[in-house]
Amino acid sequence: MQNVRAFIVLATFLAFTLPLMPLQHALVRSGSRFARTFPHWYHRQVCRIIGVRIHVDGDLARKNGVLVVSNHVSWLDITVLSAVAPVSFVAKREVSTWPFVKWLAKLQRSVFVDRERRTQTSTKANEILDRLEAGDHVVFFAEGTSSDGNGVLPFRSALFAAVKPSRDDTERADVAVQTLALAYTKVHGLPLGRRGRPKVAWYGDMEMASHAWRLLGLGPLEANIRIGPPVPLDDFAGRKALARYTEEKIRDDVVQLLRGRPTEGSQARLRGEA
Repeated sequence: MQNVRAFIVLATFLAFTLPLMPLQHALVRSGSRFARTFPHWYHRQVCRIIGVRIHVDGDLARKNGVLVVSNHVSWLDITVLSAVAPVSFVAKREVSTWPFVKWLAKLQRSVFVDRERRTQTSTKANEILDRLEAGDHVVFFAEGTSSDGNGVLPFRSALFAAVKPSRDDTERADVAVQTLALAYTKVHGLPLGRRGRPKVAWYGDMEMASHAWRLLGLGPLEANIRIGPPVPLDDFAGRKALARYTEEKIRDDVVQLLRGRPTEGSQARLRGEA
């Protein structure tokens, strides 16, 4: 039955996605404001196709650009986070070479960073800052890789050089930082548990195609997200301070999400079904 479900989900996804790719390509090339919002609508529909229910606690700031620092569990994170809000991503350069995935990433206006070329860091930092100043929400996976879904890996402060320009640069921008903690908690309405979460997580040397096939056959999933309050980017003296703050906040929030504990005084909203 899992193979049958995976086939139906994949066929539906391709039938839905392929005709829309030229449309988004045209929106990006024309500079239309819909190039930013169209992927948000698209990924909400993809969540419906896959069967992902998203519980969101908190909101991203709407008026100004936001650097969204998040933990990373699976390739599915891209669709889940994009279904929550109109976002773009900071991605490693290798993603721009992956078959099919590279086109989806480029159509979502991702910023590709070569981690091996330190000389490129300042250029990419300024590009990201320009996007933030223009009001974009840019997601940055600070672990530098994905985890097994049972916790948060140490944040790599060196990676923050690509998203934290010099203090003089950040002071010219009204830009905020918000943390986003993500945890996959249920399948078919039942808790995944410590042993079940790695079935959703894509990490280590897992092959993407085979993992995607197994995940699509799992059944309806639930993802829980907690978004922290906005903090001005120029409040942080440097990348190490930014890395330390975001890691501590996200680690604590992921622990609470995995334990099923809501934030005090707030109500989670369900997204990804409309």
